[in-house]
Amino acid sequence: MPILPTDPQPLGWIDYQGIREHVERGPLGHRGRFLQSELPYDWMDAYREMTGRPTEILRIDHGQFEYFYDALDLLVAQGVVPDDPNSESRLVVAVGFSAPLKRSRDDSRLRGWVGRTEILFGKEWDKGHFIAHSIGGAVEGIEANVFIQRRDMNRGWSVEGKKYRELEKYCCANPGTFCFSRPIYLDLTSRPAWVEFGLLTVEGQFRVEWFDNR
Repeated sequence: MPILPTDPQPLGWIDYQGIREHVERGPLGHRGRFLQSELPYDWMDAYREMTGRPTEILRIDHGQFEYFYDALDLLVAQGVVPDDPNSESRLVVAVGFSAPLKRSRDDSRLRGWVGRTEILFGKEWDKGHFIAHSIGGAVEGIEANVFIQRRDMNRGWSVEGKKYRELEKYCCANPGTFCFSRPIYLDLTSRPAWVEFGLLTVEGQFRVEWFDNR
């Protein structure tokens, strides 16, 4: 496991070592489905801990992926929490099995999401996918899959960016790979401070990496 560049570790941190040891002892063909069924409970618990306010977590199926989404807007509409411009609906985790797609009208939907990135956020930022389009992620119908991402990571320019793209390329080259993308937040906005990306290799090894998005 990578070591986070913070001490102490932030809220939301999960120690996957015990999970890795357990799953890698199990039958190879069952490992991905086991992780898909069991990890969401850990992820939702960790998210509630890091968020510290009431949550409304929806499970949304789209293609080969399931998106866990905290629909804060519903809680505001119901009067459960007050409207706060610094608190946003946001992704908890996206998880599933890679299924490479061809380019589609989804690209124009991405360009229209929140307006022009450089004007709103600066030249250091891109509109990124938690689950890349190349492995089955989408924007149309599931805007929860989009976030403000460091450009050098999204485009593979930095050392960490190259590692990030390496994981995505692995999932693309091996359709049906179990993988997930989980944002870690330091505030109540939808921009993650870190992104955790995990996958199960064809040999059955469970790999998880953290990427700085600050």
